[in-house]
Amino acid sequence: MRTVLLMLLLLVGLPACGQERVVYDFRVVNTYPHDSKDFTQGLIYLDGYLYEGTGKKGFSSLSKKVLETGEVLQSKQLSNRYFGEGIEVVGDKLFQLTWQSHMVFVYDKTSFEQLATHYNATEGWGLAYDGKRLILSDGSATLQFMDPETFAPLGKVAVTLDGNPINMLNELEYIDGEVWANVWMTDYIVRIDPETGLVKSYIDLTGLSDLTELGSNEAVLNGIAWDAENRRLFVTGKHWSNLFEIELVRR
Repeated sequence: MRTVLLMLLLLVGLPACGQERVVYDFRVVNTYPHDSKDFTQGLIYLDGYLYEGTGKKGFSSLSKKVLETGEVLQSKQLSNRYFGEGIEVVGDKLFQLTWQSHMVFVYDKTSFEQLATHYNATEGWGLAYDGKRLILSDGSATLQFMDPETFAPLGKVAVTLDGNPINMLNELEYIDGEVWANVWMTDYIVRIDPETGLVKSYIDLTGLSDLTELGSNEAVLNGIAWDAENRRLFVTGKHWSNLFEIELVRR
């Protein structure tokens, strides 16, 4: 097990040992139901509800859910040609990325009526909002900043830890001035300074997947949502049967 852990750390560029780095473990506060059929790509908590974007061609969707029960209150299915990815809300608009189709859909947050589309020159993975700019991940070690009105690029930053690039940045959440990112195919969330790209801390969620039923062999950690008003942190995964509210515990 230790060998596997060290290989994962080296793979994503996280320090295996001997380096000063703030590391957080977790404590589960609450457990909620989550549909294991959902290939979670984007997750938002807003105004008392969960918004979730899911992927896979033929199964990609956008939905509004009741946190406590998982009940779907509203949903929109994407065309079978699109593989849905990350989502984000800006004002009364809801953005949804697609993976390799270079399309970004913009909906009315309330009705889910499509308002516009934008072109994205890269792959779409995760999306967050810092109050002025959309922040885009594309599976690389780069975060891009996009204009929320036109989706034109405004700049980018390379994400590194001790000079090493952190690749496979996936689902994003903007929390208290930091970009939090799932590192795909790992149990880690990295916390990124968006101005410098430096990773100053990370969260080790090893063992969380053991607390839920996994719906497929692709059931990996992915999905971060932040309740800013009550300061609650939610995480889930692709094809996970539960969504968890967690507290961080400094190691």
